[in-house]
Amino acid sequence: MNSLQHELSNLKVETPSWGYADSGTRFGIFAYPGAAKTLYEKLEDAAEVHRFTGSAPLVAIHIPWDKCDDYSEALKYANDLGIGIGALNPNLFQDPEYKFGSLGASDSARTKAEDHIDDCIGIMRKVGSKTLSLWFADGTNFPGQGDFRTRFQRFEESLARIHGKLANDETMLIEYKPFEPAFYSTDIPDWGTALLLAKKSGDNAKVLVDLGHHFHGQNIEQIVAILQYEKKLGGFHFNGRKYADDDLTTGSINPYELFLIMIEIVKGGSPLPAFMVDEMHSLKNKVGEMIQSLVEIQTAYLKALLVDFDLLSKLQAEEDLIRCEEVLKDAFQMDVREALTEFRASKGCPSPENPVDGFLSSGYSERVANMRSN
Repeated sequence: MNSLQHELSNLKVETPSWGYADSGTRFGIFAYPGAAKTLYEKLEDAAEVHRFTGSAPLVAIHIPWDKCDDYSEALKYANDLGIGIGALNPNLFQDPEYKFGSLGASDSARTKAEDHIDDCIGIMRKVGSKTLSLWFADGTNFPGQGDFRTRFQRFEESLARIHGKLANDETMLIEYKPFEPAFYSTDIPDWGTALLLAKKSGDNAKVLVDLGHHFHGQNIEQIVAILQYEKKLGGFHFNGRKYADDDLTTGSINPYELFLIMIEIVKGGSPLPAFMVDEMHSLKNKVGEMIQSLVEIQTAYLKALLVDFDLLSKLQAEEDLIRCEEVLKDAFQMDVREALTEFRASKGCPSPENPVDGFLSSGYSERVANMRSN
């Protein structure tokens, strides 16, 4: 298992700062005892996830939600907790000026959005981040509301300008989503549009795939494979969905799909894309659910590593359909809990055999609920 332990050490999954704050639905926000309110509290929760899993050393931040007076001090606090700061996510959908979009809308909205992204690039450098992660709510709700070509051109021009401001070791991720909040057209609705914009923007622009941002039945593992083939898969966001972008716990709905996606990621080789859990934990214990998600990701990743790819390739060449599928199912059905326990023990994780139960029994949630209520 030594080689597998080494491979597991390469698995680094960011957790989102906003996943530790109060959240809800479009109908309301649900207060949770001890939910993080400041960037520092979010860092504390993220560090707890890493402490129990050994695979979550970075926390993604969202500006202005995580705006603070001294980013170097925040970085030091994170480092003292044993974690770092990962992707920088600009907010391009919340302010009134973005009512009709950001980069895809009028010049005033575009200017505000580009200026905000510029500020975020500066923050990236203060916190040691190398990743600018862009998601846009831009789109239209009614036929005739906007011109498809003009809106695409605006994105093309703005993203190229933003890309030109990045250093050689910095990456710009372009995320896509088929619908919501716009319900007639979304300016970046699919991976093909995101790939086209990434290619037009430059070498350091790549596509970000979010598991929940797809229509029912869409073959996400095929999307991953093609983007890797094009060397344009920059990031992957984990979550679970039953209907649409549900923000459910990773692996809670379709663990086999997660496994098949991981197979393609593993086949793509190093470096791994920027991984992040992108979930809003509205009902469950926020840190506990994040640990649940990390355990599912670790499990799917290890099972994907155990696929006999040489045998699979041979059987594919022979067009032995049944045995090809059995190779995958053999790996998926393996019990990898002992290997994961050994990995987490090697990282000094408490309760390495059962991180979820270990955390829930640790008293952390009760302590922070008491401290943060004062």
